[in-house]
Amino acid sequence: MPITLLWAVDVYGRVYSLSTAGQRWERADDSLLELKRVSAGKGRCWGIGCDHHVYLNMMPSETPIRYREETYENQRWNPVDGFTDTLLPTDRWPWSDVTGMNPQPLHSFQLPSRSWEWEGDWYVDHTCGGEPSQTGGWEYAVDFPANFSPDKKWNSCVRRRRWIRYRRYIAQGTWAKIPLDNPRKPPLPLCDISCGGWEMSDQSGRYPYLWSVSQQGQVWFREGIHPRVPEGTSWEEVEVPKEVAQISAGPGDLLWALLWDGNLLVRTGLSLDSPTGTSWLEVESPGKEIEALHVAVGVSVVWVVTKDYKVWFRRGVNSHNPCGSGWISIGGEMMMVDVGLNDQVWAVGEDRGLYFRIGVTPSEPSGNGWIPVSAQWGNSKEVIPPRCPFIPASDSFINSLVSDRDRTSALQPSITEMPQEEREEPPPAPVLQTPDAGGHDVPWMNVDLEGAEAARGAQTAGPSAGDGSAAATYALGTLESSRGVGEEEGPVWAWISGGGCDVDASPLTTSLSLTPVQSAAWSKQPQQQEHREEISKKPLERSNSVWVRKGTLRWWRDWKPQRWIDVGVALEQSTKSDGKKDSIFFVYYTQYDEKKYLHVFINEVTALVPVLRDCHYAFAVYTAERTKQRWPLVLAAQSEKDMSDWLCLLSDCCCECRGITGLPSKQALWSTTSKGDIMVHEPSLSLELTLGASAVWCYRFWCQIHGHLRCVESNSLGLVWGIGWDGTAWVYSGRCEQQPNPAKLFPQTDVRSVHVYENQRWNPMTGYTDKGLPTDRPMWSDESGLKECIKGSTYPPSPQWSWVSEWAVDYSVPGGTDKEGWQYAADFPTTFHGHKTMKDFVRRRRWTSFCSILTITYPHPGSVRSHCKLHGIRSLSGPSATREMSCGSSWLHVGTDQPFKSISIGGANQVWAIAKDGAVFYRGSVSPQNPAGECWYHIPSPLRQTLRQLSVGRTSVFAVDENSNLWYRQGLTPSYPQGSAWELISNNASKVSVGPLDQVWIIADGVPGFPAETPGAVCHRTSVGPMQPKGLSWDYGIGVSS
Repeated sequence: MPITLLWAVDVYGRVYSLSTAGQRWERADDSLLELKRVSAGKGRCWGIGCDHHVYLNMMPSETPIRYREETYENQRWNPVDGFTDTLLPTDRWPWSDVTGMNPQPLHSFQLPSRSWEWEGDWYVDHTCGGEPSQTGGWEYAVDFPANFSPDKKWNSCVRRRRWIRYRRYIAQGTWAKIPLDNPRKPPLPLCDISCGGWEMSDQSGRYPYLWSVSQQGQVWFREGIHPRVPEGTSWEEVEVPKEVAQISAGPGDLLWALLWDGNLLVRTGLSLDSPTGTSWLEVESPGKEIEALHVAVGVSVVWVVTKDYKVWFRRGVNSHNPCGSGWISIGGEMMMVDVGLNDQVWAVGEDRGLYFRIGVTPSEPSGNGWIPVSAQWGNSKEVIPPRCPFIPASDSFINSLVSDRDRTSALQPSITEMPQEEREEPPPAPVLQTPDAGGHDVPWMNVDLEGAEAARGAQTAGPSAGDGSAAATYALGTLESSRGVGEEEGPVWAWISGGGCDVDASPLTTSLSLTPVQSAAWSKQPQQQEHREEISKKPLERSNSVWVRKGTLRWWRDWKPQRWIDVGVALEQSTKSDGKKDSIFFVYYTQYDEKKYLHVFINEVTALVPVLRDCHYAFAVYTAERTKQRWPLVLAAQSEKDMSDWLCLLSDCCCECRGITGLPSKQALWSTTSKGDIMVHEPSLSLELTLGASAVWCYRFWCQIHGHLRCVESNSLGLVWGIGWDGTAWVYSGRCEQQPNPAKLFPQTDVRSVHVYENQRWNPMTGYTDKGLPTDRPMWSDESGLKECIKGSTYPPSPQWSWVSEWAVDYSVPGGTDKEGWQYAADFPTTFHGHKTMKDFVRRRRWTSFCSILTITYPHPGSVRSHCKLHGIRSLSGPSATREMSCGSSWLHVGTDQPFKSISIGGANQVWAIAKDGAVFYRGSVSPQNPAGECWYHIPSPLRQTLRQLSVGRTSVFAVDENSNLWYRQGLTPSYPQGSAWELISNNASKVSVGPLDQVWIIADGVPGFPAETPGAVCHRTSVGPMQPKGLSWDYGIGVSS
């Protein structure tokens, strides 16, 4: 690691530097130099002197800083004298720059400052175009301006040659004053300065930018800073809407400014092409009534100190979102902070000590604690301890004396002026003693703040301990001592800059060799550094911290032109002092060279669903607003593992924000998507409220459970059963843990079929052919004929499924087929049959292929064997039904006159079923002692309708017919449980489910106002109650193709 410096300024303007290779504070060689503030960058440090001038300190390097001055000598040929410097009035100057527009005689070149010296005299460049020339450096042309060449021709009437002189920068390693601009008026006096922007260039650190603030509140930008011109050339004013007090520039394209009114400004549009940016945006101070005091900016972080010395961290800051999204309070009381390389944070505490923020990593940019920075200084072997509050920072040595001399008792008393009984004496603690150096430098170490304060208080009390107070004055003889003011006990810090200090974030490898030491005032921070976790893992549980997971995904931009875009994503989670967590998911993209971003608050996410988009491993993020607009955020990963990792991470954050832990409760809502994904929602008591139910429903969160099922059923005791696509029955026995035991992992397999239909129309010339009418369905389509489906372009439901068979003709189609698998009909769409008649002009046959999926679940999901494939299932509530006996022991056959296609069990042992032909039956005499019941009672179906599915609640029964109509059974009473009649409720339901409290949910075939919406939206019936069992209206929820 290269040697870098940490810079600091004490309250008397003395400048100190601390090298990562050394262990001692070194004071600047110029003893008369007094700086107010410094700003360090890679290889350099800028400062503002007490004389309001700007100073620069360039670190010594093996490569010298040289600048080449050049000018051109121009001549014209005439018949009398030949080539001479007597030119025509319209010609360029005899001595000029390469363009000929500006005169540049040799004597006009002057050194820009005392920091430069000439390396030699002027000499002629004898190379032309990089190749040696025998013409004395002359280049010839027909006239000015033209293309010059070293070859002299008969029509060469003008010539030129280049003169060169080098100057060297000789002020490396010292503080050099930047000269005033001439003739332009300089921005004096200056009160703040900040160096940054070097990461915007491809050559990191070579092209820094310099910003400054004048005492009039103006913002200035230093132009012309170049590796060969470290001082720059001139100042350019940048317009600001309000007066600025302080400014901070990050290594990248972040720039924040502090206003005199305590608010902050953010500069947008910073780039290599526009280094001064385009516009300002105002951000309010973190405290509602407390104004901001100081701001510090890094690559993607912003820290602020308010006037009550509280430290704040800005969330969501990025080059795409320079304003961020919110403030997080950080422990500690500081006077100023500074962000260095790798976003490491340094600070000057309220006790005038220097502190370093430990645990700052890309995954935890806020860190997790403050530690004091202590080192030797001067020729002393003592270590500078952290200090108690001292005098405020002054602009100069003399000003500090005047301000101290003019201090009166009317001002706030110092610590020594406080009455003895009002002091809060800290408990005694030992001070870490400095080890014997033995002639070597003592390494940087920590000092117990409580012990240091106690020892200092004992020394201060001394002979005047009995006095009630003591005067805070300083004798002139002390100020004139050879060691200087404040040097008896080490510097009293006023400013720190770590912009050029490269410190490793790991405390085990850092050159600081520090471990956390906390004072009683900072008791809410841990005292021992915990082991660092990888970026892909969850953060450690700490208060007032921020954790970030970053990555790259692809985003489906669903406006024209619709396409996949490579984006950067970041999941940011903050932990508050009360343990509550708040997370934001950011998506950063660039459109027309403009940086933009999208953000989603995790507490507003309603579902995270894997989707199939162009064979990508994609998933959709739903929120309440995006659900209403039918506009989910669709992202894709490069691999299935990456998609699974992001889904698990986002799902965990969603559960943490809502306090969802452990197994799903007995009241949980279960559903499956059309792809077989299992979703669970934990309802709240306010869900069934008549008022505001719509708002509650929109913000419900559906969590995905490991596994794949075709349908799922649960009861009020928490028993959950499901059926796979292959007819296998499963029972849920637990939730997957975040770090499951590999020995307990269980594979869950499933197989399902995928169908496409081949359609043909008959014509008198060729018979049945694939040439249909313009109004016909596609010749290869799905069952409805609305969507074209070709065998070669049909994929499994999701990337997790894989083909296990080839396409083959399916002969087991309802309605029967002929020997070639064809079904016939008079036209599209009508009812198809398996034999051809004279009136059949169209036909179709179904092609089927099988795909399988392997899902790793934990713990064992509980496969239940049966002698035949199951197509429906319903959980029964009983006194013997528990999670421990959820699988049961065996199947008991219940006789029926014909096959059933739907069955449902409700409260009071109600069992309803639908036969294959649509007839409805009620099972009588069902009880816990006789769970199979005695006989079936036939219930009339709705007039001219065939029911296909029903669901029974506590006191209500709902059913869905083949035309997607939803029906309610009237007249259900304990004495007459079969009811009296069917009542139509709505006409857009494909499935219905009734809960133990008669709550009603459906899977809707469509959503009003969204004709293009695909079927599968989860909807909730509002205002359902004892006096209104049918409810009043529908609340449309997420559309996850359930």
